[in-house]
Amino acid sequence: MEPTQAFQSSFKAAGAALALFGAMAFGGAHAADVSNGKALSDSHNCAACHGPGLNKPVSGDYPKLAGQHATYIYWALRQYQIGNGNPNFGRNNAIMAAQVQNLSQSDLKDLAAYIQSLDGSLVLKK
Repeated sequence: MEPTQAFQSSFKAAGAALALFGAMAFGGAHAADVSNGKALSDSHNCAACHGPGLNKPVSGDYPKLAGQHATYIYWALRQYQIGNGNPNFGRNNAIMAAQVQNLSQSDLKDLAAYIQSLDGSLVLKK
C-alpha cells in the first residue's frame, strides 16, 4: 500500500470512529421528564414505603428521598436493577429490585429528576 493510500485509509477510519462517537454521545442524551417521573412514582407506589412526598418514610429502615440529587438516585436505582441479589455487584433489596426491574434507563432518569424536584428535609452537614 502506498503512503498516500495508507494515510487516506487511516483518515477514513478516524472519521468513522469520530462519527460513531458523536452518534453515541448525542443518541444517549436524555432530557429528564419530571412529569413522567411523577407518573412512574405514582404507578410504582413509591410513597407506600417512602411516605407522602417521598419525605416521610413509614419506617426508619427506608430513606427520605425528596430533594436528593438526581445523579445519586439514578445510580442507586440502576444498582438495584443490576444487582441481581448480589450485594458485591449492586444493591441488594428484593423489594426495590422488583420495583425498578422493568424500567428503562430513561425512566430511571425521569424518576430521579422528579425526586430531586421535591421539597425535602435532607440536610447537608458541613
